[in-house]
Amino acid sequence: MKGFLLVVSGAAGTGKGTIIKKAMPKNDRLILSVSATTRSPRAGEVEGESYFFISKDEFNKMVDMGEFLEHAYVHTDFYGTPRRKVEEEILNGKIVVLEIDVQGAKEVVRKYENVVSIFIIPPSFDELEKRLRDRNSENEAEIERRMSNARIEIGQLDSYDYVILNDDVERCTEDFLSIVRAEMLRTDREYYDKTR
Repeated sequence: MKGFLLVVSGAAGTGKGTIIKKAMPKNDRLILSVSATTRSPRAGEVEGESYFFISKDEFNKMVDMGEFLEHAYVHTDFYGTPRRKVEEEILNGKIVVLEIDVQGAKEVVRKYENVVSIFIIPPSFDELEKRLRDRNSENEAEIERRMSNARIEIGQLDSYDYVILNDDVERCTEDFLSIVRAEMLRTDREYYDKTR
């Protein structure tokens, strides 16, 4: 069975990471791609699991060598998806989840076929701001910048295949898994040898 790329985007604080973490154990074909970033680790983040935390010089070298599937400048830092591991997992029939911003999502959709894209939205901008403040990981200027970016990002959700409202994490996770199951059943995923 063919694997495929599953792009998941949404403004900071919409719960993308939480939904993906809850969905992963419920479908053994899902695998999360680990991105590289130039930002500093947040409390609880683990090198090689949460992100690959690298310097801007290292990041630029990887860009020059074509080692990223996609890369973008988001908020105040660089983020990128290492290419080789993703392509290997797809060949092995895995559904590779890319939790990336709208810039990166556009780049991936432009470069690859059969990409499935999901955009997660918050119940309201007020709720989104509350979630950002409750994280206690950004200062006031960063929160304002993220809220401003959220309005721009949410304005681009029409370029995605699916949109999920995250007003309830359990229901949202089930919606996410329903999309994955439906996409696995598409006839162009090559479940069997059509020449037999």
